[in-house]
Amino acid sequence: MTFNYYYNNVPGVGLCRNNLIYTSLMSDNKQVFCQWYHNDSDYHKGMNEVVDPSLMDMKFTREVKYLRLMSKEYPQHVPTFSIDEQERKIYLEVRGDDFWEQAGCLEENYLKILPDWQEQMLEIFNAHKSLGLYKYSLHPSSYFIVDGKLKSFNYFFTYEEGEGPLTVREHLSHISEKRRQKMKPKTDEMGIDWDAPQSLQTMQMLTFESFSSNYPNEFTESAKNVFSVN
Repeated sequence: MTFNYYYNNVPGVGLCRNNLIYTSLMSDNKQVFCQWYHNDSDYHKGMNEVVDPSLMDMKFTREVKYLRLMSKEYPQHVPTFSIDEQERKIYLEVRGDDFWEQAGCLEENYLKILPDWQEQMLEIFNAHKSLGLYKYSLHPSSYFIVDGKLKSFNYFFTYEEGEGPLTVREHLSHISEKRRQKMKPKTDEMGIDWDAPQSLQTMQMLTFESFSSNYPNEFTESAKNVFSVN
């Protein structure tokens, strides 16, 4: 099976890296997506901030840990996958491009490709809540559609109850410059100092706010409600 670099084709921008941490690969037939936890210079063009091998290994470990947990407790919400520990590669069984790419990287098209996407995504958030997980990689490219069902991945930026607190600044390598610019007014509004430790709950709410430009307002509020209920 042949794999190629995988990008998102963003209107008005062109081809963009699908992920800022690992190297994204897709099989020729678009049936297998590979998360390669390796700083491939040709793919990232020198823009990958996670260049420390130990940090990359930590991201790989988190992805494996929480994919396995979700597969055990909520298998309907994650893709079927296999892991190559030595190569630091995770192979996901998919059916075509990611959710965002299928929508043309436009929020207005989400309903066209998956009419009940909101209900399905909220189910995934409720699953995270029940397991005590706080997942901060919520970009719409962090999902695939398999047989009409959303499948969640990108658990490398996930923490669980008992961990933390965290600071925004120590995770800037996970956040694009454009996203940082959008996030700054949100942190100011929420009174969050980028160097001050924050609870996992606060960071989850900030994540929903920082991705609000990718989702309808009413959905963002519904998502926040999932984690605001004790």
